[in-house]
Amino acid sequence: MSGFGWAEFARGLPVAAGAALAVMLVTFLIALRKGVHRIVDVAWGLGFAAVALVPYAMPSGDGDGGRRALAAVLTVVWGLRLAVHIGRRGRGHGEDPRYEAMLAKAPGNPDLYALRTVYLLQGALVWLISLPVQAAGHLTGPLDAWSWAGTALWALGLGFEAVGDAQLARFKADPANKGRIMDRGLWSWTRHPNYFGDFCVWWGLFLIVCSNPAVAAATLVSPVVMSLLLTRGSGKALLERHMAGRPGFAEYRARTSGFFPRPPRRP
Repeated sequence: MSGFGWAEFARGLPVAAGAALAVMLVTFLIALRKGVHRIVDVAWGLGFAAVALVPYAMPSGDGDGGRRALAAVLTVVWGLRLAVHIGRRGRGHGEDPRYEAMLAKAPGNPDLYALRTVYLLQGALVWLISLPVQAAGHLTGPLDAWSWAGTALWALGLGFEAVGDAQLARFKADPANKGRIMDRGLWSWTRHPNYFGDFCVWWGLFLIVCSNPAVAAATLVSPVVMSLLLTRGSGKALLERHMAGRPGFAEYRARTSGFFPRPPRRP
């Protein structure tokens, strides 16, 4: 079992929180200048990337450098890809309908309400969900089977997410598909290949610290919270409520898995 530098890990927690907060506050200022809050979705991936780099801002000698580098690289690659994808998808568009509806009902100043309920909340979630990444650099001992299993699961998740996003982008780019439901490629196996990909990514990052049972227990909240967000929070559940009235969605839902991939059911 790998040892763990609990004191150094604890010392890094507020620094990681500061990094996540800084990303969100800078994004908030940019949003005020542009007049749209949808760019906070770009900051989601960037916040994780910033937190993953914290161990390199305050180096310590209590952990394995290979595991620290592995966790940082995997998180930064995932976070930057997601940020670039969301940024490209939203370019040239106005405010996201979700934020429009929320801000229309905001008590008091809508921008300050957005700061409290969106930016600061997302910053806190970034800090919480990234606990395994923060912990990875404080585990002693070389990379092991847990680390490579986690990397493999991360790669599966990133592949699902990236391929699913690319397939959806190509589908939407064809004017002939306007108003139609995307049910091809990975989207014929699961209604949410991008969310399933995120699920795999964060359970994979969690596996990297599972060589130490105490650390695994302390950071299990990370993939659990991410899984709940993806399936019952702002991911699958929210999107499907928005899609429920679209022509063809009921039939698509009947034949296609809601989350975990499987072959589509026959009519």
